[in-house]
Amino acid sequence: MENGKFIISLDFEIYWGVRDVVNLSDYKYQLEGVREAIPLLLEMFKKYNINATFATVGFLFFCTKKELLGNIPERTPGYLNSRLSPYAEEFKSVGENENIDPFHLAGSLVEQIKLSGQEIGSHSFSHYYCLEKGQSTADFREDIIAAKKVAAKIGIDLKSFVFPRNQYNENHINICKEMGFTSFRGNENSSLFSSKTHGFITTLRRPFRLLDSYLNLSGYNCYSPGDMANYKIINIPSSRFLRPYSKTGKTFEKLKLKRITDSMDYASKNRLAYHLWWHPHNFGYNMKENFSFLEKILIHYKKLNEEYNFESVNMQQLAKEINNG
Repeated sequence: MENGKFIISLDFEIYWGVRDVVNLSDYKYQLEGVREAIPLLLEMFKKYNINATFATVGFLFFCTKKELLGNIPERTPGYLNSRLSPYAEEFKSVGENENIDPFHLAGSLVEQIKLSGQEIGSHSFSHYYCLEKGQSTADFREDIIAAKKVAAKIGIDLKSFVFPRNQYNENHINICKEMGFTSFRGNENSSLFSSKTHGFITTLRRPFRLLDSYLNLSGYNCYSPGDMANYKIINIPSSRFLRPYSKTGKTFEKLKLKRITDSMDYASKNRLAYHLWWHPHNFGYNMKENFSFLEKILIHYKKLNEEYNFESVNMQQLAKEINNG
């Protein structure tokens, strides 16, 4: 890797990623904003020559409920906590088409991303939780087969994988390799971010993760090709989750920006990779503030690009470069 790399990935999940932890009525403004946020993101990425990966839940590839129901795998995850599975009660509430139900169906947005030239990766077919009790690797394999099939129908060969809730182990990485994926987004190399089930430990670590967004607790979280190639497929770990704007935390926005740009500086000067990620629905609310903050990051990227040849690449491009290196 001759120069530093700037990677952006987005977990495109809309309601499927939050359905078991929030009420739709409480979250609908953020979700409704996705319809406006994604075109604006694509426009901003074009303006600053950004290559990004939109890791997309397979359910969102469809424009109608009929299409969705016609592509469900025969084997679905057997979570002990039934709330985790979308295949029972949740499907009853899916609207007949995307116009009626913009939260569960998003085929037109997937098409916009595809036409923009940005990479579409996988966030599994059903927003699959790899470490929750009751599911199995056989369930996961069927989920990934379904995700690959639905993407192939619109001419997309999925190569990059982002695990929902960042849950995975070596067995899941092996399956991704079998299914033709060349990279995945791993977790930061810190105990604050190691892969865990959604429960007590995750809750306990949450305030420290929040503090780390403003102060350097876990390090710069930048990675060399050797760090990323030491897996069955290329591991492109997260460097930083881009937390959305919060009115209660607006006093600390400058600290949050400095935390990110300092790490970008470190990556560019040391020829390392820096990986920023978030969800499009994070920008669905307080849109003006969120896009203003993102633009400050991208302006800083352009400066580093000109001074150090810091390069924007998507996950597939970086995996290919490392594998060919």
